[in-house]
Amino acid sequence: MPATSPAHPRRRRRTNRLLVTAAGVLTVGALAAAALPGSASAGEQGGKGHGHGHQHGRYQDVQLLSFNDLHGNLEPPTGSSGRVTELQPDGTTKTIDAGGAEYLATHLREARKGNTYSITAAGGDMVGASPLISGLFHDEPTIEALNKLDLDVTSVGNHEFDEGAKELARLQNGGCHPTDGCYTDTKFQGADFPYLSANVLKEKTEKPLLKPYWVWKKKDVKVGFIGVTLEGTPNIVSAEGVKGLVFKDEVETINKYAKELRRKGVKSIVALIHEGGFPASQNYNYDCDAPGAGDGISGPIADIAKNVSPEVDALVTGHTHNAYVCTIPDPAGNPRMVTSAASFGRLYTDTTLTYDRRTGDIARTAVKSANHVVSRDVPKAPDMTRLIAKWNTLAAPIGNRAIGYISGDIVKDGTESPLGDLIADAQLAYARTLDPETDLALMNPGGVRASLTYAASGAEGDGVVTFAEAFTVQPFANTVNLQTFTGEQLIQALKEQVSGSNEAAPKILQVSDGLTYTLDLTKSGADRVVTDSIRLNGEAIDPSASYRVATNSFLAGGGDGFTTLGQGADDLVGDDDLKALEQYLTANSSAGSPLAPPAADRITIVK
Repeated sequence: MPATSPAHPRRRRRTNRLLVTAAGVLTVGALAAAALPGSASAGEQGGKGHGHGHQHGRYQDVQLLSFNDLHGNLEPPTGSSGRVTELQPDGTTKTIDAGGAEYLATHLREARKGNTYSITAAGGDMVGASPLISGLFHDEPTIEALNKLDLDVTSVGNHEFDEGAKELARLQNGGCHPTDGCYTDTKFQGADFPYLSANVLKEKTEKPLLKPYWVWKKKDVKVGFIGVTLEGTPNIVSAEGVKGLVFKDEVETINKYAKELRRKGVKSIVALIHEGGFPASQNYNYDCDAPGAGDGISGPIADIAKNVSPEVDALVTGHTHNAYVCTIPDPAGNPRMVTSAASFGRLYTDTTLTYDRRTGDIARTAVKSANHVVSRDVPKAPDMTRLIAKWNTLAAPIGNRAIGYISGDIVKDGTESPLGDLIADAQLAYARTLDPETDLALMNPGGVRASLTYAASGAEGDGVVTFAEAFTVQPFANTVNLQTFTGEQLIQALKEQVSGSNEAAPKILQVSDGLTYTLDLTKSGADRVVTDSIRLNGEAIDPSASYRVATNSFLAGGGDGFTTLGQGADDLVGDDDLKALEQYLTANSSAGSPLAPPAADRITIVK
């Protein structure tokens, strides 16, 4: 069992940092490495798939530890968000509880031992949509935790823009929150690591908002990192969060700065890309390359990987919350590693980059990588325990308050989810206190961040929903907005779930009680929403009639590709959506009469 490493003393900004730590317990290895010229293969040199064998002479192994989409999950995430599925040698699967900063710190510190050339990088969404312990304090606790984890560099994810560019700059540079002030006697110091976002430009100057790249150096070894945010960020965050910013193509941007790095003598390059793919298996340790290079992953990152310059040696990705370690050939036909470590700190990726001192480049045929579980069977890192306790003490008076009772898990999973229905019902009920003529409510699936679990997360008791748990479900501080639409617009909005920008990856809105329709997945595009099946309280939607619709402010701004929902009339802005959920739970449940999970039977799905 790994031992806990002593906490590192706090260090401020650094451009060159040496990480001296170690090869630890591996969970599963993946991807065999080809032999280097005149040497044993990385697999033969390293134990259990690490491949950290080349330490002298021409070749030097550089350890790259990476993770992505932490979303402020300092405490172990609950439910399915805190588990991974592991494929066993006999073909069966095993579910493992995973995640939590106390365990992530221990695993990373163990993994670094014996690897004097070690870098830790992240693929974005370190903050945003965070649980109460972090979100209540504008994610300062997570930045403090990442500093203690010795994170070297990260790309910027879309959620880093949830509170806008100025707040992102504060997370980087420090300072008290402009509205809420300082939370402790110590001024917030900001991130010790650089945030990179090469493709996000200031609209007025056309200059990058943040650093486009960063170079890690140790002795004669140099590795450059280029960070990019998914180009589609403006479609999935609030308009206010990206105001005055332009998001450029990921491939063009990476290729541009790869050339610049090579001109400066940096030939070993890693791209940190907050965009991802969809693996062929949900088992974190599946063999992505088994059917043939790249066949085990689809989605945006596959196309990006095929077009990013061969000058880039590895791609660390994120955004889709999936786990994969895949080889996808670069445009020159050479193998290149593409990795993602799921989300919420449940996994980390350990990649060996074998640096060729003669060329200054990575010997691509020797790259070896695997995802590893952040299991909870290791000692907790004491410094993380202290950090979590400090912030929990501040959050407890707010977070521990009971706001409702449930009789079983209310999950967010599924095309139509029980929790999605519950939230839509809550927003409809709240909207009717503002306007009794409100007809229905629609909720975006991406705004439902976690399930409500029956098992107690603390001392509150089973079935009790605390404010902290509800905050984890809806952490965005969106408002509930009312708008008037014609029936024709309402039908069009439902069709936008499966057409336009959502055709390839449908975003199925969660609907309030009374709205029903059929979703025929055997068809394509907008035809998948069967127009004649759409009913409100049993009556067909009248294209020429007016309907009062409640949505959150994100959808009311046309987010997630629902442009029609941004075109309503007679806008009325209410309170935040979390308050609507709290009021609904309080009004409709008690200890003696808990709320049962909704049946999730409003959308009839044909497959």
